[in-house]
Amino acid sequence: MEKFKQQYPVIVDDIVRWGDMDAFGHVNNTVYFRYFEQARIGYFEQVQAMEYMQAHGIGPILAATSCRFKAPLKSPDTIQIGATISEFYEHKLIMKYAVWSNNLQRVVAEGEGVIVFVDYHKHKKMPVPANIVDKIKLLQPTLFTA
Repeated sequence: MEKFKQQYPVIVDDIVRWGDMDAFGHVNNTVYFRYFEQARIGYFEQVQAMEYMQAHGIGPILAATSCRFKAPLKSPDTIQIGATISEFYEHKLIMKYAVWSNNLQRVVAEGEGVIVFVDYHKHKKMPVPANIVDKIKLLQPTLFTA
C-alpha cells in the first residue's frame, strides 16, 4: 500500500457495492471505468480543472481509456482508486489509474486514460491552460523534470 500511495498523488476511497458484481460473482468489467472516473474527477478537482471549465468553457474530455484486470474484486470490499499523470503534452494528458483492494491487499486493476483539453463552446482542441499546468506541477513536480 505504501508503494501505491507514492505512485498516485490523488487517491479516492470507495466501496464495492453488491450491484457492482455480475452473474460471475465478481465486479463487472464496466464498473472499473466508473472507478477510474471517480479518481480522474478527483484529480481534476485537485488542480481546479472543473472550476476553470465552468468559468472559461475549456476543460478536459476523455478521448480514450483502457483497463487491465489483475484479480477479481468482490463485494463487500473497500477500495482506493489512484490517479496520476504519467505523460504531459501541450493538448493532452496520459493518466494512469489503479484500484487497490483492502480485502486482497493488492492492486486488482490498472488503467489508462487519454485526456484532451477542448473549448466546449467552439468544439475544438485547446492547449492545457497555464494555471492548470501550474497546479499539476505543484501536485506532481517530478512530471516536468527531465
